[in-house]
Amino acid sequence: MNVIGLRKEEKPFETRVPVIPEHVDMLKSRHNINFIVEPSENRAFNAEEYMEAKAQILPLKGSSAQVVLGIKEMPDDFFERGKAYVFFSHTIKGQPHNMPMLRSIMTAKATLIDYERILDDKGKRLIYFGNWAGMAGLSDTLYILGQRLEVEHMRPNPFKHMKRTLECKDLSELKDSFRALAKQIEIEGLPKRLRPFVIGFAGYGNVSRGAQELFDLLPHESVQPDELAQTTSQQNLLYKSVFREEHMVEPIDPTAKFNLQDYYSYGKGKYKPVFERYVPYLTVLLNCIYWSDKYPRLVSKDFIKAHWKDKHRRLRVIGDISCDIEGAIEFTLQATNPAEPAFTYLIKKDRITSGVSGEGPVVMAVDNLPSELPRESSTSFSASLLHYIPILANADFTVPFDQLHLPRELKDAVVVYQGNLTKNYEYLRKYTEQLGG
Repeated sequence: MNVIGLRKEEKPFETRVPVIPEHVDMLKSRHNINFIVEPSENRAFNAEEYMEAKAQILPLKGSSAQVVLGIKEMPDDFFERGKAYVFFSHTIKGQPHNMPMLRSIMTAKATLIDYERILDDKGKRLIYFGNWAGMAGLSDTLYILGQRLEVEHMRPNPFKHMKRTLECKDLSELKDSFRALAKQIEIEGLPKRLRPFVIGFAGYGNVSRGAQELFDLLPHESVQPDELAQTTSQQNLLYKSVFREEHMVEPIDPTAKFNLQDYYSYGKGKYKPVFERYVPYLTVLLNCIYWSDKYPRLVSKDFIKAHWKDKHRRLRVIGDISCDIEGAIEFTLQATNPAEPAFTYLIKKDRITSGVSGEGPVVMAVDNLPSELPRESSTSFSASLLHYIPILANADFTVPFDQLHLPRELKDAVVVYQGNLTKNYEYLRKYTEQLGG
């Protein structure tokens, strides 16, 4: 079983690849792994680059590839019996829109391995695009901020000339745009009404670190969340505040103390949200956290309705990089795309409208942000996956699950095996059964 397939991506603006041509060539020469690359006109790396790496360009369905690697969701009718599919399935929270796909994998008697569940012993992801999502998410959010400030006729507006991430050819050009923004802030200053100008980063993982890497090119000072009330108005300086779990929630029991592992175990069963106490100090909020309905929200509809009545509020834009629909940001009602990255939540009407105009906060909710830096993000992702590809290529996915030889982190990421949900993911059965039929 030494044939790996690379699936074409069909989502708009998605040009990333799981394995770059350079690594295909390396795996072929060192491990005698053959690659079949599905034809596509929509890849950051073209067919010629893969052919030079000795890959075959052929349709995958019906091919000899026993393991198929992709990035995003695959079509319901694509899965074949006995084959293993490795991609971001977006099923592990029981997401309704992907339950038909999950059931198709089960019906086909195929195997699903989800990158999102390849974790180290401490529960941290080993295969991820998070830092690239953070970079693109910050850039798009500040671009949107510039557009919103123009709508409000707010001056000075050093953000108005920013490009969308999609318009930058690579990371180098994106960083150059941030250096140019830094100069504009030093020359023009920031709108007096929005000062102190605070950008809040909810979370401190890969997504947040990627966003902060770009942000740190701008003139700024760091401030702890509990010290936000002491910040002073600075004409040419931004403030950065990074929020951890203990800033987002507190125990329901007033006599109890916050404990991180206890919070992860019990979520909103024992903890209540408190993040909203910090929102009045923020001009921009970047949501970079992992969220499920086990945990309290960051910002609710009820809060934003009340907060928007404050004539002195500074909040203008929320960059919902994590992009859980009706999740941590309750009024993220749909995902956006790189070409039209923003919507405005119309508070009085409880609905959204595309763009940056309207009475309510603007939300950036692009759900495939790393695709805006496709070659760099693919190269980084491919490097993190490289170690596991020979293991996957040589695994025998026809044996019973207890005889499947995979390292612990890969085996724990097997959501479906030969058509059956594995023990760790049995909870998903109720979601597939709700489909009926």
